[in-house]
Amino acid sequence: MLDVTRNAPLLAVKDLQAWYGESHILHGVAFDVRPGEVVTLLGRNGAGKTTTLKSIMGIVGQRSGSVLFEGRELIGLPSNAIARAGIAFCPEERGIFASLDVEENLYLPPVVKSGGLATDKIFTLFPNLKERLRSQGTKLSGGEQQMLAIGRILRTGARLLLLDEPTEGLAPVIIQQIGRTIRTLKEQGFTILLVEQNFRFASTVADRYYVMEHGRIVEGFANAELDANLEKLHDYLGV
Repeated sequence: MLDVTRNAPLLAVKDLQAWYGESHILHGVAFDVRPGEVVTLLGRNGAGKTTTLKSIMGIVGQRSGSVLFEGRELIGLPSNAIARAGIAFCPEERGIFASLDVEENLYLPPVVKSGGLATDKIFTLFPNLKERLRSQGTKLSGGEQQMLAIGRILRTGARLLLLDEPTEGLAPVIIQQIGRTIRTLKEQGFTILLVEQNFRFASTVADRYYVMEHGRIVEGFANAELDANLEKLHDYLGV
């Protein structure tokens, strides 16, 4: 097993500020993600979790601070250059194209680096997709759309996966499948930054947690420290 404690951060975020127009959303966000980790951003709606992912990808109105990926500064780079560097973003709304079938959606993102999953391995993770290969994107269930959204970024060769609320609105059996998939991807060497409101799901996959509130990181702890921080989490998340 990869010993992440001996590795420099794959992603290091420092003093990240972000704006949508005149609205100042992120206020000095700072955290890191080491190779092979699953790190979860927790927080209530409006805490700044999704904006953090979009800021890493360069798809917010304005941002400042520092986002280092493999030691390279991403602030100032356009989003297509950030994607080519090896970061893939799976948005909460999934972004499945209705006019394309499953296979066409799957092959839409370009391969940016070697090391992506072959199609047969994606079908092993998500056998539903192979069965629905000729189905139009919007004819898939919510769970199948989420599988497709994750599956297509696995082809790209991205080393860091940003997953935004992958369990939102899904049935418990599908949530369990998404959890198994994330654990499998970690075993295969992927690094994952996960945004979740479903704390119970996050606790089954995460190595570390950061809690966000009002555009700031207010807590950070490892999975081994989870029990000691449950009371704080209940206060922050209202669970």
